[in-house]
Amino acid sequence: MSEFLAGRSFGDFLFGFGALFAIINPYGLAFVFLERTIGLSEHERARIALRVAVYAFFVLLGSLFVGSEIMRFFGISMPALRIAGGLVVAATAWSMLHAIPLAADNHASFSANYATIRGMAFFPLTIPLTTGPGTIATAIAISTNRPSDLDALFSLSIVWLIIAVAVSATIYHAYRKSGAMARLFGEEGTSVITRLSAFLLLCIGVQIMITGITEIGRTIHNGP
Repeated sequence: MSEFLAGRSFGDFLFGFGALFAIINPYGLAFVFLERTIGLSEHERARIALRVAVYAFFVLLGSLFVGSEIMRFFGISMPALRIAGGLVVAATAWSMLHAIPLAADNHASFSANYATIRGMAFFPLTIPLTTGPGTIATAIAISTNRPSDLDALFSLSIVWLIIAVAVSATIYHAYRKSGAMARLFGEEGTSVITRLSAFLLLCIGVQIMITGITEIGRTIHNGP
């Protein structure tokens, strides 16, 4: 029995971690994070990355354990979450696409903005850029099939905790190393990747909104 639970727990971990890693794509978002924190030193950026990772951990944990109950309590539907979150993601990506690149010698003049960027760590850097509506919806979907057996439920809860820790640690590593990745690709390569990431982020935001609108349209068509 214990071997069965262990094998199932490992499978649940691979499924949950793989799904959340794919939808968050932390190493792709690392260039977006770098653009949002371009005026910070490496030490300051690492502190912001840690803060975002901690926030992401609690968002994932809350979504896995009580996400559906919280949304039900406030009367928030999944389509509403998708449309609102997608709108914020698209708006942020649009501003990034039209932002004027900062010259390397001007970066130091923006170091005083650390307090401002720290205030942005939860919104919008964590929600909706890192753990947005797609991530929350995925986490809620992962946690829907809860076993009735207490031992199996306890084991699954431990797996959810490990998944949240592993995904958050990956986010921290990707964001903390965003500066090193930028140096690897060079200034021009980083600019190209950042613009491409912003465009893909814009597409993701639009797609999230389309999904939410489609769900509302389907509900209206099918009726109560």
